Amino acid sequence: MAACVPSLAQTGALFSSKSAVSTTGTAALLASASPVVSTEQVRAELLAHAPQGIQAGQTFWLGLQIEHQPHWHTYWQNPGDSGLPTRLQWRLPAGLQAGDIAWPLPKKIPIGTLANYGYEGRLLLAVPITVSAGFQFPASGSLPLQLQAEWLVCRQECIPQEGRFTLNLASAAPQKAHAALFEASQKLSPQTLPQLQQGGSWITGGQTQLSDDGQQLSLRVHGLPASWRGQTLSAFPVTASVVHNAAVQGKDWTQSWQGAVWRAQIPVSPERGDSPASMRWVIAAGPESAPQAPAFDIDTPVQGTWPALTTAAPAEISPALAKALAENARAAEKPATSTTALGLALAILGALVGGLLLNLMPCVFPVLAIKVLGFAQGHTSQTPHRAAGMAYTAGVVISFVLLGGLMLALRAAGEQLGWGFQLQSPPVVAGLALLFTLLGLNLAGVFEFGQMLPSSLATLQSRHPTVNAGLSGVLAVAVASPCTAPFMGASLGLAIALPVWQALSVFAAMGVGMALPYLAASWWPGIARALPRPGPWMVTFRQAMAFPMFATVIWLLWVLGQQTGIDGASGLLALLLTVASLVWALGLAGRTRWVISGLALATLLWLGSSWLPLVLREAPAITASASPASNTATDTATWQAWSAADVQTQLAAGRPVFVDFTAAWCVTCQYNKKTTLADERVLADFAARQVVLMRADWTRRDPAITQALTALGRSGVPVYALYAPGRAPVLLSELPSVAEVQTALQGLPAR
Repeated sequence: MAACVPSLAQTGALFSSKSAVSTTGTAALLASASPVVSTEQVRAELLAHAPQGIQAGQTFWLGLQIEHQPHWHTYWQNPGDSGLPTRLQWRLPAGLQAGDIAWPLPKKIPIGTLANYGYEGRLLLAVPITVSAGFQFPASGSLPLQLQAEWLVCRQECIPQEGRFTLNLASAAPQKAHAALFEASQKLSPQTLPQLQQGGSWITGGQTQLSDDGQQLSLRVHGLPASWRGQTLSAFPVTASVVHNAAVQGKDWTQSWQGAVWRAQIPVSPERGDSPASMRWVIAAGPESAPQAPAFDIDTPVQGTWPALTTAAPAEISPALAKALAENARAAEKPATSTTALGLALAILGALVGGLLLNLMPCVFPVLAIKVLGFAQGHTSQTPHRAAGMAYTAGVVISFVLLGGLMLALRAAGEQLGWGFQLQSPPVVAGLALLFTLLGLNLAGVFEFGQMLPSSLATLQSRHPTVNAGLSGVLAVAVASPCTAPFMGASLGLAIALPVWQALSVFAAMGVGMALPYLAASWWPGIARALPRPGPWMVTFRQAMAFPMFATVIWLLWVLGQQTGIDGASGLLALLLTVASLVWALGLAGRTRWVISGLALATLLWLGSSWLPLVLREAPAITASASPASNTATDTATWQAWSAADVQTQLAAGRPVFVDFTAAWCVTCQYNKKTTLADERVLADFAARQVVLMRADWTRRDPAITQALTALGRSGVPVYALYAPGRAPVLLSELPSVAEVQTALQGLPAR
């Protein structure tokens, strides 16, 4: 369980007054003067609700709204066996006093043999702000409200995060923009159930009786709503470090109704860390995993004598968490081997080799083929060749660094992105399809750029061949980035966790590897001498290179179809056909040129207004059976749609899981799907070992899949992971062979 709680160093940093250094970039957020703080796991925003305005003697509300990414959670005031509650520290003007957090009703979150109490999805921690009788709103300027919040966000791993929020209220007028959120939070906040007796009989309230052996608590509650009688209730202990939090409702702890009195038998934790004189509870209807409002907060006296504590736990930390922290501390005392430099060197080497192999990908070869034409131009001097080679290399390397830097910046800002993210955008895919269509038409001789552009622009390419070479490098990177080659997966996964300058060096190495063949050819005269002399063959070669361009367009159309549906792909086809007719017409002469061009342009404008929205708009989410990862009857019957919850469910049932992280725009993914993953021997081995097959389709942006890839140390696809109960995931190569898959399956425990 050490992986599910923060390390000792992390815990100290979480509640330190100093900025903590964090690979998630959250430490830098302490200087933020904004009401919003975003990380990769949560988006937090400071909100205000003052229905009567900011008036002396009145009360208004401030609240921290936390929106969790899928599968992440933060903690309740009693976090349970591990975790830490969210803390709010206010800096308010004189005359304003912050009260306690009105904690909403939590849910139980089981983690292995432990259990926590916390929140997923959207949460609002509301706090009442009392305005003193002598308070006066500033006559000029705004009212600054500042908050420093600290929270622990967990999935399987835990990340301490913090942020400073500033909300400036322009006037004392009523603030009702978030009324619905605060009203919903108020309904989720438990109501106090007082201890009230009349004539020796209980009206409301309750007692907690400790058994003689100190192993069990008997809770009795009076005065609960009559509509609850006979229903299953949940009991959440506000008092920490006492009960066995992981006790299963209806099995390890039981309950019953005796008329209007609700009784519960709840076991005491073997690692109890407190002997309270009273126990405070939150009672709600429904299961612990999904309790329903309203809820009631009740403080009950404990009757009985607590056994002496056997262990002493640090204040405010549960015994289970203290034990895990101690294990982490002992592990930290072990001498660590310095592998940072070696890991960086291997990442750079893998990126270099992967970039070199990218030249063989179908989405890259057409661009490289265009540059091959330049070697056959018969230059008598090596200077133009070398200048073009350096320019092409610069274009490739700079583009890789900029694209990698953009991805790192967006991830730091909270976006769930990975390598090749640009092809998850329909506008980018449509734009690339248009570009390759124009390039293919140009190579096929349908039109010449010089016929359509002003003379000054038409001669730009011939006057500046080095600029043309550099732009060709940029074009190559635009379509190469999603084609993750072998050896690059681990490098890219490591890069996103490295410091910025080291990460950018990995991206630069990838660019050098991709540009290396053209750079070497430009500096080695033997390459140019090996090509045939200029002649009619060059026209044939140029026209032949148009077909790989059109093949790339077909691939991009297929990718767009997965994102926007058949209507989007059909709309783009119509637009490309109209563009082709337009550029053909512009190459004609006389009045015919303008008549046909005018008709084509009018058609293009009409299609742009009526069909372009279909091209750029993503279709609704598709089901597993209709996804591009399951496009045959065999696939549908064999492969399931991936979800992190389903993986954990299968592992808990003792079944191994094989996950194919794929995308429609990943050519390597599609190749593997049609070869190794469709091989009868592999499928037979999967069936024999009862392996559950899942596909995580990343064609469109999916934060949950991005998080799963990050957890595996990867940032792009393809990724192939074999999960087994009680074991770390086994990662296969990006181009797995049948033998490699079979070898991985042999490592599974016998069933």
